[in-house]
Amino acid sequence: MLRLVVDLNRCQGYAQCAFLAPDVFAMHGDEGLLYDPQAEEAQRERLAQAAAACPVQAILVDDLDRDLAGVAEARDA
Repeated sequence: MLRLVVDLNRCQGYAQCAFLAPDVFAMHGDEGLLYDPQAEEAQRERLAQAAAACPVQAILVDDLDRDLAGVAEARDA
């Protein structure tokens, strides 16, 4: 599972993310961005492209499964 965070204060509504990953991002009106904060692993490549294409770098994609594995390893150590 991938976790998405979009800084909506930085987002300027260029919609590059909606073009590159339409299953996750959608524009609402001219400037409002809607998105699913949790995406499937199958979307990884499209999300990486969408984050890279954002002109204001407002998108962060985080590997939730990797983070949870790290917490478990730290707990077991």
